[in-house]
Amino acid sequence: MFVPTHALSVLRSRALSATDPSSGPTTPATSLQENLDSTARWFDALIQPAWQIALILVIGAIALALLRRFISRTVRHLVEGGPAMSRRAGNVISRGLRQDGAQPDASPLAAARRAQRAQTMGSALSSAATFLVGALVIVLILGILNVDVGPLLASAGVVGVALGFGAQTLVKDFLAGISMLAEDQYGVGDVVDVGEASGVVEQVGLRVTQIRSLNGTLWYVRNGEILRVGNMTQGWSRAVVEVRVLADQDVPRVQELLLQAAAEVAADADLGPALLDDAEVAGIEDLTAEGAMLRLLVKTAPSLQWDVARALRARIRLLLAAEGIDLALARREVVVERDRPPHVLEAPTTASSASTEPPEPPEPPTTALTTPTPSGSDG
Repeated sequence: MFVPTHALSVLRSRALSATDPSSGPTTPATSLQENLDSTARWFDALIQPAWQIALILVIGAIALALLRRFISRTVRHLVEGGPAMSRRAGNVISRGLRQDGAQPDASPLAAARRAQRAQTMGSALSSAATFLVGALVIVLILGILNVDVGPLLASAGVVGVALGFGAQTLVKDFLAGISMLAEDQYGVGDVVDVGEASGVVEQVGLRVTQIRSLNGTLWYVRNGEILRVGNMTQGWSRAVVEVRVLADQDVPRVQELLLQAAAEVAADADLGPALLDDAEVAGIEDLTAEGAMLRLLVKTAPSLQWDVARALRARIRLLLAAEGIDLALARREVVVERDRPPHVLEAPTTASSASTEPPEPPEPPTTALTTPTPSGSDG
C-alpha cells in the first residue's frame, strides 16, 4: 500500500507529541514561566561578567596603588638614605677629616640632585608597574568575555620583536639611563667629563643627559653613547696648585711658604670649612733648566676645589713676593738658520780686502766747455 510522504511526517509528529510528557496545550502560566527563565538567563549572562570585570578592575587599581606606594618609599630610601655602609663612611669623612668638627651645611645642588633622581627613578618604575598591571587586567577581562587571547599574545610578541630590532638605540639609552640613576654615577650640579662634552650637569633623564659647558654650550648626550664618566665633584674633591721657582732658590723655604698659605686659607671664615684635610707638599715634582716645580695638594668639599685653589694662589703670590722669591719663567730659544745664496762669492782674505769701508763711488766724467771769443778782441 502506497503512503504519501506528507502523511508519514504527520503521523511521526503525532507519535512524538504523544510520547513527550512536556508537550501539551500552551497556557498563559507556562508562557510566563518561560519568559522569566529567559530573563534570568539573560540577566546572569550580562551581570555575572560585569561584576567579575568590576572586581578585577578594583583589584588591579588597589594593586597598582600599593606598587606605586612601595616604589615611592623604596626610591626615597635609596636616594636620601643610601646603604648603611655609605652613611657610615660619610659620617667618618665629615667628622674625622674636618678640622673644626662641624657638619657641612646641606647644599641646594645636592637637594636638587636627590629630588630629580628620585623623581626620574620613581617615574620610570611607576610607568613599568602601570604597564604590567594594565596588561594583566586586560588579559583577565578578555578571558572573562570568552575572547581567545592566544593570537593576540602571539601578535604582540611579533610586534615586540620588531620594535626591539627597530628601536635598539632607544632601548639602549633607556637601560643605560636606569643604570646610571641606580648607581648614582652623577646628578644635577656635578661637574663631569663624558668625552667630547664636559661641564655642569643640568638635567638627567632616562634617555638624554644635559650638560652645560664652561662657554655656555648646552650638550645633549644620549645615555647609551656614554662609555666613561669622570665626576669631579662626587664625594670629595682636591685642589691642586703648582708653583715653579728657580732651581737655585731655597726649596725647603718655598715648601714652608706653601704650607703657610694653606694654613691661612684654612683659617679663613668662608673657605676654612671647605678644607677636609691638611695640605700636602710632596716635594720637587719636576726639575728642568727652567726651575723646580712644587705641587700643593688640599682635599676639599665637592665643587669647592676651584675656589680654594684661587685663594691659595693669591696667598702664595703674596708670601713669595714678601720673601723675595721669584717665580721661574719659561724660556724659549729660537734658532734661525739661513742658507747662503749661491751667487754670493766669498771675500778674499787679503789685507786690502779686510777693510770694512765701502768702496768710493766712481767720479763722473768731465767735459770741456768752450766759449766762443768775439771777433776783434784779439790783439
